[in-house]
Amino acid sequence: MLPAERCEQGIGDQPSYVAIFARALLDPDNATPAVVAGPNGKAARKRYNVYRNNVTVSLINALAAAFPATMRITGVDFFRAMARFHVRAIPPTSPLLFEYGLDFPDFIERYEYARSMPWLADVARIERAWLDAYHAADAEPLTPQVLASIAPERLADTILTPHPATRIVRSRFPAVTIFAANRGDGPVGRIEAIEPEDALVIRPHLEVIVRRLPAGGAVFLTCLIGGEPLGAAAVAALAKSPEFDLPANIAGMLTAGAFTAIHQGS
Repeated sequence: MLPAERCEQGIGDQPSYVAIFARALLDPDNATPAVVAGPNGKAARKRYNVYRNNVTVSLINALAAAFPATMRITGVDFFRAMARFHVRAIPPTSPLLFEYGLDFPDFIERYEYARSMPWLADVARIERAWLDAYHAADAEPLTPQVLASIAPERLADTILTPHPATRIVRSRFPAVTIFAANRGDGPVGRIEAIEPEDALVIRPHLEVIVRRLPAGGAVFLTCLIGGEPLGAAAVAALAKSPEFDLPANIAGMLTAGAFTAIHQGS
């Protein structure tokens, strides 16, 4: 705790001591801050080290809970060692523990010892999107009847409002297949998929759903989420993937519950 005489300096001085206290928490190479003292002003190095260890372990545990498929792929020991480096490099910025780890997939992509698994970061991105979708606000999905009520000549100018839980994750690897194989507790067989896979992550009601998108689907949905009208999104998807199937993708996004409302563009 802070020495009594320092606590008496006033509220205005406390943030600097808080910053000093926190600065060394995530790096065991840093000495115990001088502002930390035990009863009668004695040094509190052991107490501070216990607290420092508890903070680090709690953040590692939070990452393990958020990225179970990633941890299953790497193994527990590898994952926790990697997570410890992440904790030291990127401390939390939010009081909400579930928000910690937003940068973890990018950290994995840069992590030297994970280079033999170049798809691991994208699996982690799907897991992060899964968690964000889980905590997103509730909203009633758009029904096919609403879209069907639009006059055909106005359909191309229709703009859709994305569901708060809708997330798109693009990958150069079969990340959706790898994610699905490792998310559960069952045995993982040989994964034969080698093609790039894009994921739609959504929670239309209570359960988070991860779907592999068809050709052009990620471009199409990304454009729609960004506010592009339906016609422009379809043109962009076709330019990227000539095999893009517009009716099938519209049916898929409605079935998934990826959007909540529509309005006409100018």
